[in-house]
Amino acid sequence: MPIELKMPALSPTMEEGTLAKWLVKEGDEVKSGDLIAEIETDKATMEFEAVDEGTISSILIVEGTEGVKVGTVIALLAGEGEDASAKPAAKADAPKAEAAPAAASPPPPPPPAAVPAKAASGDRIIASPLAKRLAVAQGIDLSTVKGSGPNGRIVKADLEGAPKAAAAAQPAAPAAAPAPSAVPEAKAIWYDDTIPHEVEKLSNIRKTIARRLTEAKQTIPHIYLTVDIRLDALLALRTELNASLEARGIKLSVNDLLIKALGVALEQTPKCNVTFLGNEMVAYKRADVSVAVSTPTGLITPIIRDAGNVSVSKISTDMKELAGRAKEGKLQPHEYQGGTASLSNMGMYGIKQFEAVINPPQGMIMAIGAGEKRPYVVDDALAIATVMSATGSFDHRAIDGADGAELMKLFKELVEKPLGMVA
Repeated sequence: MPIELKMPALSPTMEEGTLAKWLVKEGDEVKSGDLIAEIETDKATMEFEAVDEGTISSILIVEGTEGVKVGTVIALLAGEGEDASAKPAAKADAPKAEAAPAAASPPPPPPPAAVPAKAASGDRIIASPLAKRLAVAQGIDLSTVKGSGPNGRIVKADLEGAPKAAAAAQPAAPAAAPAPSAVPEAKAIWYDDTIPHEVEKLSNIRKTIARRLTEAKQTIPHIYLTVDIRLDALLALRTELNASLEARGIKLSVNDLLIKALGVALEQTPKCNVTFLGNEMVAYKRADVSVAVSTPTGLITPIIRDAGNVSVSKISTDMKELAGRAKEGKLQPHEYQGGTASLSNMGMYGIKQFEAVINPPQGMIMAIGAGEKRPYVVDDALAIATVMSATGSFDHRAIDGADGAELMKLFKELVEKPLGMVA
């Protein structure tokens, strides 16, 4: 009896995923622990390991298939002594068995006859999305319009003077059936398809980013607070720490120290370390800082747990490892799901200041700009100092402006007098 390999649940919330790539083929022998496939979830691409030993007898889901439900059989594994070349007849016949009742029932035959009738009514009409939308709005039958675009494509100009399909109001009733196709077409009117372009299919990760950021901007009232912070003391401390850590192969970045500063500031300002739940508020006892990392497939936020209490050397080593695996799409769900607040640093791109979008369900995110030489008042005298701008975005449903301001004040003090946070 072949062993069924099912779509795994790679996170507690995963309901479906994309079978991104098969790492084996039919006839390959696998052992427990061997990697057999790459599964793309809404946050990362993860590897699927074999649990049993045997030979891949049949691959049922081709790579690249999206929306594969958790628990779906994706392949069959022949155990020892079984014929791996034998195809499972029961599985192959299953789809036919499901289709048979539908074909045998008396009511369905008329609808299939109607579908070919429509298909036979004429060839596919080639028209730009804008032309199709205008034709629907103006009641123009595109089959009566001659296109002047490439390969006879109907464009907006061809609709001028085109006869309205008023007399065909009654026959137009069946034409209302294609209305569902108008929904996908509506998405296409937002770009000019006459410009040379390529259309790329969105990955699950990009879809999730789009959904979550839209949700955040639509449902969370953001309040933004900005402070200018002098970095000279932090940079000097970083130089000293790196000299002492060189023998251990550790090199701290400015971002490592900022993660530490945010963790300490959150612990000292617990009213900002919260999640808003409508009728309730979650107040966290620990600061887990999610750090934005740019990857080829989109933004992901690996988490530094208990950032306020771990050493900066551990933050540095953990961050390097997490960022490396994030860019490879190899993070485990517990490494990017959760967090109590976020930090996003765009200083390496020379960005002076920006306002980040809150990462729900968190209550705040810190946006870090570039450190640059600026005229700055030091001890009541004008001097040149290295200064950066930091902007906190706060969920105003949960965090009052005064509390957000207190966190920004503490963050500034910790960065300008960094010995306090590493002591």
